[in-house]
Amino acid sequence: MFEKPEVLKIASSLAAHAAARQSAIARNVANADTPGYRARDLPDFAETYRAEDAAPLRRTRAGHLGAAPGPAVPAAAERVGGGTMSPNGNSVSLEGEMVKAADVKREHDLALAIYGKSLAILRASLGRR
Repeated sequence: MFEKPEVLKIASSLAAHAAARQSAIARNVANADTPGYRARDLPDFAETYRAEDAAPLRRTRAGHLGAAPGPAVPAAAERVGGGTMSPNGNSVSLEGEMVKAADVKREHDLALAIYGKSLAILRASLGRR
């Protein structure tokens, strides 16, 4: 009867994106000394969520617009630009990866905060605390 509110879908998508991006960063750090390894990363969440090929809005009932299930998290692709190549052909910068890991943690914390506040609003609307 009740569908998942859109804000919870967005928070869930943001958390999934942060997890996938953290996985790519972890792979980069693990391969920091591998000759010829190219650093990989995902595009920003805003780019993937608002992509033109994302699912269009659809009407679920009269007077209400909802979105189709969110787009899947894209696969990590080779990072373009940024950083210098080491003599062995590796493009991983540990300092850069640590900065990106902090950014991903911020994204994940934001997703959890949105999810928590949304649940608090739903509970309050039901008269529960």
